[in-house]
Amino acid sequence: MKINLPRADGTLAPYTLRAPGAFRPAQVGTPFNRIAYSAAHVVADARAAGDPWLDCAIDWDTTIAYRQRLWGLGLGVAEAMDTAQRGMGLDWPTSLELIRRCLDAARDVPGARVASGCGTDHLAPEAAKGVDDVIRAYEEQMSAIEQLGGRLIVMASRALTRVATGPADFERVYDRVLSQARQPVILHWLGDMFDPALAGYWGSHDIDRAMSTALGIIEAHAAKVDGIKISLLDKDKEIAMRRRLPAGVRMYTGDDFNYPELIAGDGVGRAPNQQQSDALLGIFDAIAPAASAALAALAAGDAVRFHQILEPTVGLSRHIFKAPTRYYKTGVVFMAWLNGHQNHFIMVGGQQSTRSLPHLAELFRLADAAGLIEQPDLAVRRMKTLLALHGVDA
Repeated sequence: MKINLPRADGTLAPYTLRAPGAFRPAQVGTPFNRIAYSAAHVVADARAAGDPWLDCAIDWDTTIAYRQRLWGLGLGVAEAMDTAQRGMGLDWPTSLELIRRCLDAARDVPGARVASGCGTDHLAPEAAKGVDDVIRAYEEQMSAIEQLGGRLIVMASRALTRVATGPADFERVYDRVLSQARQPVILHWLGDMFDPALAGYWGSHDIDRAMSTALGIIEAHAAKVDGIKISLLDKDKEIAMRRRLPAGVRMYTGDDFNYPELIAGDGVGRAPNQQQSDALLGIFDAIAPAASAALAALAAGDAVRFHQILEPTVGLSRHIFKAPTRYYKTGVVFMAWLNGHQNHFIMVGGQQSTRSLPHLAELFRLADAAGLIEQPDLAVRRMKTLLALHGVDA
């Protein structure tokens, strides 16, 4: 199949599609030797009346169907995280409804994993007067999620970043939050490339000092911390932190640039949790079949096949997450639309407009190179529709 695609300079070039990838996703019930969460996107209700930049309208059936697909591939769901446009169109009331619906759906799926984002996003950063306001905001969301039976991912807080005067304020907030958690949580360290409002998290702009503060908090509450997800796009920093984690506390890689190497591990460290990373990745939404097949190969002891499947996806991921990184959600939703998992390319908050046509054309090429165009005929038709909307005859 052929299609004319725009290049960075605006000219068109013919492109011939390859066949879909030869890898086979894991069967339901296949055990993995890594815990793997996909942060999942939401599907907007494209027919809803209202103002798309202001109103959060969700197609609930299609959104939940996508989560069922992820569970069917053996992946867990990290719910209401930044991949779901949390803080970029998805507000707290809608997030809580999303969490409720996801947890309800998971009860019908044996072994389904769900961890849900708990933050302070209903508290506007400029409205926070001090750390007590931040603590109350965390407590409100913790209570609501735990009442639904949900496990927590304690998300990084814009409000805390704004009001904290140093590491001691972070220690105070996390001491209160962790001491009240009903079961072990996943902590969340999102770099400022994902959210500029989180610059200086843990009380320092120096990454090593910030890491020491986070590790101190973890060590003080190790029984309440399942793991920490870090998204710094710096594999050396992740490995350095991983080797310092207390025994039993997992490193959940959030590095969408270097995930194959980090998940495979290096065997260095006193305990298994220091030698390899588990995963909580936004890119797993877009590459779910490949991630499933690769994790099954790794669990079967075939590290070579694991890398053979995942390495071709890295170029795609680096493109989707290129700067401005916070706009990566557009590429994730674009992939879902191309592959027929939703019937439109409309996003909450109108975020489909954050990436250019040449960017999406290159994403199409890279997805095909990685074997991730699941239905070539459909993908070509949809890509031609998008090009025509932009005045391009493909």
